[in-house]
Amino acid sequence: MVADAVRIGIFGDYNPQSPTLPAIEKSIQHAAKKLELEAEAIWLPTESLVVPQLDTKLELFDGLWAAPASPYKSFDGMLRGIEFARRRNWPFVGT
Repeated sequence: MVADAVRIGIFGDYNPQSPTLPAIEKSIQHAAKKLELEAEAIWLPTESLVVPQLDTKLELFDGLWAAPASPYKSFDGMLRGIEFARRRNWPFVGT
């Protein structure tokens, strides 16, 4: 973990062969560089979002991103992550 970095949690099941998923981290790093910030992008597999203490886990992030590429391993996990962001008015983007 980078001290004082903007932490972005990415909901999704990472696949390096996907044409779009690796670009998410690159876009976060590109924006951070332009803003002269440090950024840390952390993938959160959809199955990891189906836990009792999800709020505590997601509160560690400054922003959240729902990645494309369904079907997800856990559609319920993806929905729970999105629900957290929407109900809390957390910085969120979905692609």
